[in-house]
Amino acid sequence: MSARRLPRRIFSYEEALETFPSVRDLTAQAVRRVEAVLRAAGEEEEPESHREAAEEACAEIVDAWSRQVASLGCEVKGAWLVDWDCGDGYYCWQYPEEVLGYFHGYSDGFAGRMKIN
Repeated sequence: MSARRLPRRIFSYEEALETFPSVRDLTAQAVRRVEAVLRAAGEEEEPESHREAAEEACAEIVDAWSRQVASLGCEVKGAWLVDWDCGDGYYCWQYPEEVLGYFHGYSDGFAGRMKIN
């Protein structure tokens, strides 16, 4: 199954801030769902026998989260890591950060994140 690519969206910082609460809330919900799946699997009498099903359930949650976040025009760069393309690089956020407070250039990646003043 191939993913349908949405047109690239360029965000001003204000536009990114407008979508940030939705991204933060979707992410927090997905994290809680993954934690619940892992907790339930760990409570089983034979947790190892439920490992594969738990991993599949978690992958489905992350995939659904990724599609929801991408539908807002954002780019998912990893589990709970989201970028907003600003035309010069990305505004960057990773759960559980409370604000959208970082930027990095296109070639810098996560390691090159700089705080937004």
